[in-house]
Amino acid sequence: MKDFKVFNLFRNWVSMLGMLGAILAFTSIAILMVLDTLAHFSNPYIGVLTYIVAPIILAGCIFLIISGMIWQYNRIKKGMTNTSLPVIDFGKPGVMRKTIIILIVLGITSGFSALLTARMYHYTESDAFCGTVCHEVMEPEYTAYQNSPHSNVGCSECHIGSGAEWFVKAKLSGLHQVWAVLRGNFHRPIKTPIENLRPARDTCHTCHRPEKFFGAVLRNWTYYLPDKNNTPWTIKMLVHIGGGDPDHGAVQGVHWHMEGVNDVEYIATDDKRLEIPWVRVTDQNGKVTVYQTTEEDKVLTKEQVAAATPRHMDCLDCHNRPTHNYWAPNDAMDMALSSGRIDADIPRIKARGAELLGNEYETKQEALDAIANTLNKKYPAHPKLTDTTAELQRIFSNNFFPEMKARWDVHPDHIGHKFTPGCFRCHDGKHKSESGKVIRDDCSVCHTILAQGEGTHLKTLSASGMEFKHPEDIDGMWKEELCHTCHTGAP
Repeated sequence: MKDFKVFNLFRNWVSMLGMLGAILAFTSIAILMVLDTLAHFSNPYIGVLTYIVAPIILAGCIFLIISGMIWQYNRIKKGMTNTSLPVIDFGKPGVMRKTIIILIVLGITSGFSALLTARMYHYTESDAFCGTVCHEVMEPEYTAYQNSPHSNVGCSECHIGSGAEWFVKAKLSGLHQVWAVLRGNFHRPIKTPIENLRPARDTCHTCHRPEKFFGAVLRNWTYYLPDKNNTPWTIKMLVHIGGGDPDHGAVQGVHWHMEGVNDVEYIATDDKRLEIPWVRVTDQNGKVTVYQTTEEDKVLTKEQVAAATPRHMDCLDCHNRPTHNYWAPNDAMDMALSSGRIDADIPRIKARGAELLGNEYETKQEALDAIANTLNKKYPAHPKLTDTTAELQRIFSNNFFPEMKARWDVHPDHIGHKFTPGCFRCHDGKHKSESGKVIRDDCSVCHTILAQGEGTHLKTLSASGMEFKHPEDIDGMWKEELCHTCHTGAP
């Protein structure tokens, strides 16, 4: 090893291969960093490629270079002949031509690498990447997302948002999820609510400004009764959106709960956050009031309260399905009948359609076949049979996913209180403070009914509001029982 030169260590195919790969990886990283810098908004997935995937590839190439050098060193130490590598001698005929060909090939390879990198960037920027890479797992969420009011908002903008801290948290969580998918050991359905979800003020509030919400909005609902005539029943009401900003009026209505004005904390005793026996409110003046349930079997001891970590209420405690919402059978049928996609003159179609949607099936195909076969038997000669079958199958495909066991009753929507406890998790008239103050449960807190009754066009309005009237005579039972004890969303 008298004439040993460090350069000789690189004279092996392993190191050369590693050097070529390192050049391509480094080029990709440089392009990705430029794209990330020039992008009009932050995309967490470009960070995955730029700062995780590409560096891992680069590190692997460097490992190849070092391994080849060690291998070559041992060969030289043993007196073995150096690995023969091409020597570029431009004095020999044809060398220049071959060199130019090699440089062209390397240029094309580098260009292809740059193009592939850019395409990867744009693909990982897409929502299709989030929704289709793990198709079986994400089909329910991605389908619901595409039909949601937030379908123009990128997945990562809500699920990750900006900033390094939550990016790292999301990636660590993602690694665990990918491993679960590869093993086939994932939850069916996906578990909700998501633990440690980023607060709404960091995501929702980048587009919405709750402090600007005030006043009331007019809502009109038409329900169809499960009778032979699919009798329509309409309720027209003002929903008191209210406000959480004193600069825009009184702090009242639904957005009275808004964090930053009235700080509401609660302790839930179940994973679904449906059982809430303890609530603490710090109002805009700094006054603290603690409410405990009056149901003896649910009251928390001082030790239990001290050991618990209260959750700060935010938008997602009520708007818990803002994008991935699954329609209940009754609601889906009401919407289809109201919009004319299903003919309300088809006898008992409301009840039969809701029953078909609400049944449990093993597979999606089994459900689609059951819908077609049942409607063919019930309405064999009806002129709207084909359209009705297609609409019911479309509703099922968009809202019910047997393979993942995802549907409305597994992932309930807490807006309102028709099919789930919703508002009544706290506003049940059973949460009382030590001074005897009770969290209100009267209907007028959130809405005022202006008109109600049979038909789709109501002529009589009451500006002062009216008491709720149940479509069927149930002897006032609606005053004693919560809606969801009878209304499950399906027949």
